[in-house]
Amino acid sequence: ELSISLLAVIVIVCGLALVAVFLFLFWKLCWVPWRNKAISSNLAVVQSEAGCNKENMADKLKDTGALSFLEAAVKISHTSPDIPAEVQMSMKDHLMRRTRIQRQTTEPASSTRHISFKRHLPRQMHVSSMDYGLEPPAVAEQPTSIGRIKPELYKQKSVDSEDPKKEAAKTCGKINFTLKYDYENETLTVRILRAFDLPAKDFCGSSDPYVKIYLLPDRKRKFQTRVHRKTLNPTFDESFHFPVPYEELVDRKLHLSVFDFDRFSRHDMIGEVILENLFEASDLSRETSIWKDIQYATTESVDLGEIMFSLCYLPTAGRLTLTVIKCRNLKAMDITGYSDPYVKVSLLCDGRRLKKKKTTIKKNTLNPTYNEAIIFDIPPENMDQVSLLISVMDYDRVGHNEIIGVCRVGVSAEGLGRDHWNEMLAYPRKPIAHWHPLVEV
Repeated sequence: ELSISLLAVIVIVCGLALVAVFLFLFWKLCWVPWRNKAISSNLAVVQSEAGCNKENMADKLKDTGALSFLEAAVKISHTSPDIPAEVQMSMKDHLMRRTRIQRQTTEPASSTRHISFKRHLPRQMHVSSMDYGLEPPAVAEQPTSIGRIKPELYKQKSVDSEDPKKEAAKTCGKINFTLKYDYENETLTVRILRAFDLPAKDFCGSSDPYVKIYLLPDRKRKFQTRVHRKTLNPTFDESFHFPVPYEELVDRKLHLSVFDFDRFSRHDMIGEVILENLFEASDLSRETSIWKDIQYATTESVDLGEIMFSLCYLPTAGRLTLTVIKCRNLKAMDITGYSDPYVKVSLLCDGRRLKKKKTTIKKNTLNPTYNEAIIFDIPPENMDQVSLLISVMDYDRVGHNEIIGVCRVGVSAEGLGRDHWNEMLAYPRKPIAHWHPLVEV
């Protein structure tokens, strides 16, 4: 009986095992391929949807919730195997590129030195920091000039109005004079001989000429010839003596002003002659005859002196350094025949003064030496909008300080002032020095 019962248990166990094996084979052959097929179809649908939505990804990024959507998608991709790897990588690349662009388009912090400069600039200048974004700035399309009328082509100059530069270069006859220096008495002798082919200033077609003589920079001592009536070719033959030390002759200039005498009104100026280097025209040891063209002028040109300074610009630091070196032959402003000069430098923008700085005062001199540096902080993008006004002032203890003369440098300046500025910009980090004549305000 025991053997029969044991045999029955073994048969039952074997039957259950066979049933289990049969069920396992049935699940393996039928259920698993159907599930894999469903999963592969789902993956194909997801991949096709990702391919279709790839072009619209940039538009989704513009929405305010796009960044949080991407972050959530990345978090889901770490745990869910149903999202393909390509979609996960593309979403990560978009997220990283988005954050990189936001970081790079942030404006850089401006220097505190330049913030103070920008605060003084007028609003129409639109001073802003440079854009360091990935995309280049959009360039405005220039309209074509075909078929457009250019008014400047139809402007005509008046026949009566002449070019002031040509008018200034016009000559008004010639003058003949001699120079000789007496070394024992330290005296320069100027002898006015004659004038030739002067212009007519009177209604009768003639003039009443005479000559004023200066030995610059001293204008207090002047001489004048006799008036010659109704002639365009006067013969003066008069001598004048200027006491001057020999070592000062290098810095002196001879100024001759030719006038037409008028009994009932202001005398008309015919022209002038300025001889800057006396040793080039004559050796001064013997009397030498000199002929010079009389240059057209309506008023006497006053020699106010010259100033020498250097300019240096550092683009990386945005620093402009003007070094005032010295002045020479300044105009005497005091009763003693000297001045108390100092230099004032103003930073201008569109005619508006932003900053001003001064040098020290030099007492009782017409040829001061400073060697003082004046620094302005100007960003490179604003260098073409500013200029410097250099004023040589005479200090007065009582009353207002008087202006001896000024000069200007910058892109909007004229002549040497513009050339000096452009040379400084062409050679950065290098001091460029020049002499500048002072003019009236």
